[in-house]
Amino acid sequence: MILILGVTASGKGRLAFDLAESLGAEIISVDSMKVYRRMDIGTAKPPKEALRRVKYHLIDVVEPSDSFSVGAFLEAALYAIEQIQSRRREVVAVGGTALYMKALLYGLFQGPGTDEQIRAELQARTETEGLARLYDELARVDSAAAERIGPNDAKRIIRALEVYQLTGKPISSFQKQFDAEEPLGDWTIIGLRRDKPDSHSRINSRAKKMIAAGLVDEVRSLLAEEKPLSKQARCAIGYAEIIDYLGGRISLEDATELIKKNTRRLAKNQRTWFKTFRDVKWLDVKADEPGEEIFARVKRLLDVM
Repeated sequence: MILILGVTASGKGRLAFDLAESLGAEIISVDSMKVYRRMDIGTAKPPKEALRRVKYHLIDVVEPSDSFSVGAFLEAALYAIEQIQSRRREVVAVGGTALYMKALLYGLFQGPGTDEQIRAELQARTETEGLARLYDELARVDSAAAERIGPNDAKRIIRALEVYQLTGKPISSFQKQFDAEEPLGDWTIIGLRRDKPDSHSRINSRAKKMIAAGLVDEVRSLLAEEKPLSKQARCAIGYAEIIDYLGGRISLEDATELIKKNTRRLAKNQRTWFKTFRDVKWLDVKADEPGEEIFARVKRLLDVM
């Protein structure tokens, strides 16, 4: 089984497709937002031609009004692996949602239990004080967790603060124990790594392309559906900013700049997460390196293993 990881807009999706087509493999998407139907442009789903030529799993599996957890992902991913292998095909997993990758490689992180009263209080504070205030508080008590968690990820911010209030210890200290475990299954992990200026340039370019491709109309259509978007779907980068634009709170230009900024911050968080992954075979990719050459380098790497 092959896992391809990298920060957003690193080119890992193209590599996964080329590799899967070459090997006759099937792809498992390790992405917390590509699971949502009709959220296509803002999540950078594979083009329709790719979906016709290679079988993908964990794309378009739930409605935007539904919530989706890491536990649900792991259950579906393990079932997909079982089905793929029953067909005697190889598995190529690809994505940037580090928490999902951790679950796929090491199983679910079993942290402290929950306290409904503490959780309710924290949720109430997000309404009265704003999520940014809670994120700042998390950064003070657990900077390591704050680096891994996006400022819009209310669920994980609340969970991290809940653990801290319950135990007096940062959630990152429990996760270090989790990081020490051995991977489940025989995985070859390949990472694509780009210089930050190149990564930022690709992120900025993709944000503009998403707007040009019709992201505003996609979000407008989602908001018009009978069932409202789930909190998870609403906070997705690209969607949260356009929702603010459509609500008249910011201009389209400001929304586009925020998408770029928040995506760059996501990439920073992903880099932090990926440092905890062991046995990754990193490929440093040049800014002008064609996708075919990246694929050829990976093939050569796999051939000598």
